[in-house]
Amino acid sequence: MSGSIIPITMPKFGLAMTEGSVVGWLAAPGDTITAGQDLAEIETTKITNVYESPASGVLRRQLSPEGEMRAVGALIGILADPTVSDSEIDQFIAGFEAEEGNDEEKAQSIPASGDRMLTLGALTLRIQESGLTAGDHLPILLIHGFAGSLENWMLIQPALAEHTRVIAVDLPGHGGSSKRVDDGATDTLALPLVELMNALSLEKAHVVGHSLGGAIALQLSALAPDRVASLTLVAPAGLGETLNGSFIEGILTADRRKTLEPILSLLVHDKGLISRQMVEEMIRFKRLDHALDCLRTIAAASFDGDRQKISLLPIMTTFPGPVSVFWGEEDEILPMLNAESLPDRAALTLFSGCGHMPQLEKPRELAEHIVRTVLS
Repeated sequence: MSGSIIPITMPKFGLAMTEGSVVGWLAAPGDTITAGQDLAEIETTKITNVYESPASGVLRRQLSPEGEMRAVGALIGILADPTVSDSEIDQFIAGFEAEEGNDEEKAQSIPASGDRMLTLGALTLRIQESGLTAGDHLPILLIHGFAGSLENWMLIQPALAEHTRVIAVDLPGHGGSSKRVDDGATDTLALPLVELMNALSLEKAHVVGHSLGGAIALQLSALAPDRVASLTLVAPAGLGETLNGSFIEGILTADRRKTLEPILSLLVHDKGLISRQMVEEMIRFKRLDHALDCLRTIAAASFDGDRQKISLLPIMTTFPGPVSVFWGEEDEILPMLNAESLPDRAALTLFSGCGHMPQLEKPRELAEHIVRTVLS
């Protein structure tokens, strides 16, 4: 061949993703593309996200029409040197699609994800495990925030799993876990995580928590300080008083797509990331038996209007391990001014053009930071 040909394939956003569709191409055939440049918007049943080009080159073909579902790994485009002829590209596509068919047959027996249910006394927790079962690094435990689920980590868990064992969990009252939260306090929600670590034989782990999950991560470090190797807190609750109470109220009261979508849009700076599927999934969750009661109990324990009722700075101050904090500069729920009270020992990283969920808006950057600061 006269030059290199690089296949652009349907990416895998999360362990459970099996297919997606191109919502819109962000480059046209003939455009010169650089590695990391936004190439297309990809929609799955869970999320809409921008796909960054894996390499540099000229976009020679767009092979996936907008709106057409394609399996993960399917060919959706071609990057190639200008010296590559159209006939060479045609030959490459034919060979790729033939090999792709063989791969699909081989993959039929491979499970799509590591989801499983774990019963711990009166509670059952849904977890998702991935990554290396043995290696040089301690495992990572991922804790989502208020009204979230383990899917909140879907864009960074695969990247972390390339380095170590990773466990994401649905907190009590959330996702597929038991809809029981007792008084809903952060220390109460942290207790089952100690039991989870026991059940999974996690003697020690790096703990990553988002929003209310950050507060729960701090409580976990207080309950079992010898089990927490480091704390990575993403837009954490419990470090200041300021809160956008309209978000909490909206989560509890909005019950239709028209009213819930603007509430969920507060989570991100790029409002286009909130897909119709995400909104409908939240509505379905809230209709589960006792799910809304659990959210009300948790909210009452930690929030009061525009004020946070919990202050966990003393825990951070006394925690002996490394502490990293990540915050989006455009956070509309727990604004960045909450970071002003951080002790000097906490390493703070800010993401520009990012709201309350860096793991959704800046997944590559956040994963790289975690790998560099926690696993190095």
